[in-house]
Amino acid sequence: MRILLLEDDLLIGDGIKNGLEQCGFSVDWFTQGEQGRQALMMAPFDAVVLDLGLPGVDGMDILSWWRQQQRSEPVLILTARDALHQRLEGLNAGADDYMGKPFALAELVARLNALIRRRHAHYTTRLSHRHVAFDTDTRSVTSHGEPVILTVKEQALLEQLLLNKHRIMSRAALEEKLYNWDNDLGSNAVEVHIHHLRRKLGNDFIRTERGLGYYLGADDE
Repeated sequence: MRILLLEDDLLIGDGIKNGLEQCGFSVDWFTQGEQGRQALMMAPFDAVVLDLGLPGVDGMDILSWWRQQQRSEPVLILTARDALHQRLEGLNAGADDYMGKPFALAELVARLNALIRRRHAHYTTRLSHRHVAFDTDTRSVTSHGEPVILTVKEQALLEQLLLNKHRIMSRAALEEKLYNWDNDLGSNAVEVHIHHLRRKLGNDFIRTERGLGYYLGADDE
């Protein structure tokens, strides 16, 4: 899952970025309001973590502008402005959730996962297809009921395929979900992860539509 983070506090921002990446997210972090505002228009983000006290453009103005542009990405406001009227203002402006500082990283991760699940119309932490099950909360994977150890990127790739199991995902689309703009991406990175997943989950688990991309197929195949 790819997250857009707008946070001008370097210590907090670095902690969030590193923490989320350890939990399997890909994170693009901006400290300037205008840069962050435009970033949402340039990549397929799954959710946004937005601080309100940004230099240049206030976070509330950024949120209002996004909604005026019909952007529907879930936005979690993370800020020290935690008075009731401020929370109500943020929610009424189009925020999907609100957390005050200080906060626990585990709660931030749980709230982001919940927002993303709702966006994909999944209301439990369990994603499954045929003999494979993936718990998005614990990041645990089983195949035929037995645990399977995956790398962070393999988990992220499997999650994308499970969330979109009835459609073909192109290599470019998967790259945009798995990697941020800071990554030096190899030309065959996705293919390598696909190969490893097939080795661990079964050669026929992930299907290839030549020239188009990858998909999981029907549940009863």
